[in-house]
Amino acid sequence: MSEMLRAPAEVKYADELDWLESVDDGPKPFSWRLSPKMVRLFVLGSVRADGLDRVIPQKWFGERSLVERAVVTLASDRGLLLIGDPGTGKSWLAELLAAAISRNSTLVVQGTAGTTEDHVKYSWNVSMVIARGQSRASMIPSPIMTAMEGGVIGRFEELTRSTSDVQDALISILSEKYVSIPELDDDNIVFAKPGFSIIATANSRDRGVNDLSSALKRRFNFVRIPMVTNRRSEAEIVRFRTAELLRRHNIELEVPPTLLDVLLQSFADLRAASAAATGDDERLESALSTAEQIGVLEDAILHSTFFGGTLNAQTLAGALVGSLARRSPEDLAILNKYWHGVVEPRSKDHGGEWSGFLEGGRQAIATLS
Repeated sequence: MSEMLRAPAEVKYADELDWLESVDDGPKPFSWRLSPKMVRLFVLGSVRADGLDRVIPQKWFGERSLVERAVVTLASDRGLLLIGDPGTGKSWLAELLAAAISRNSTLVVQGTAGTTEDHVKYSWNVSMVIARGQSRASMIPSPIMTAMEGGVIGRFEELTRSTSDVQDALISILSEKYVSIPELDDDNIVFAKPGFSIIATANSRDRGVNDLSSALKRRFNFVRIPMVTNRRSEAEIVRFRTAELLRRHNIELEVPPTLLDVLLQSFADLRAASAAATGDDERLESALSTAEQIGVLEDAILHSTFFGGTLNAQTLAGALVGSLARRSPEDLAILNKYWHGVVEPRSKDHGGEWSGFLEGGRQAIATLS
């Protein structure tokens, strides 16, 4: 694990998953490694009422009902589509579910404009085909086909980013549960084993890119992941992810609660301004998601660690402006308006961290202008 830049969930939490398997006496659908109750517990963490001898930490922060619906869907013969704004934790939830159910979250197809039907079904090892002809040995199965053969969970990221041809290939797989290989005379059908399913993700902001057909929609159960708006929940997510970052970099640092409050409040302010805006030129291009808050804090922590100094509000403000100012001059104008109209009065009224935040933001905006 120390040799991996980022370990998949089944590796990162291997000891925890092994222990849960050892105490799990609940009914398991198909080839699942954990029962549905234990899958939910792995994702959302344990409570005292669960009666376990070991505390299982919470890994995804969201509504319990959403996780339960996702788990029930995967126990059926329908695919699961997690849809929501960028940065709401869709991919992380998909990874955790695949890790808990199949102990393999790496069978992933990434949807892009360049994704082809071969990425969903299979391709060929050209050198082997030239030397020996087409056979099952010279075929390269896609991650989805590998999941079918193993009766495990396959994942498809950014489904609406892929073209209609790719989406049509998924319709056949989700409906028939097999893939035909017309190039072969024998052994030319791959059947999905019990336990196979697909978890797809899609950004709600991608509507109109490659809209899903009605036929494909019918083969998925939709679970909408809302943007985290609860201040306490968002703070927990930021703390959880920041702690992981610090462990990965072997950094011993305590993020001051007052600094975290400034970060959360600034994002809440900017979201409110974005909601009240009447045009795109008055909205930041950023989705202002929880994931982006974590990115801002990560930048501030690494900057203060590698370039000296302490983690303070001035460094945080510079990281925030640098992360959110993606368009020039539109985003810079929006941030400048926020700093003058909101941060400056708050600095005069409250002082403390807001004073450093004011100064750091001004310097960062001036540098980029």
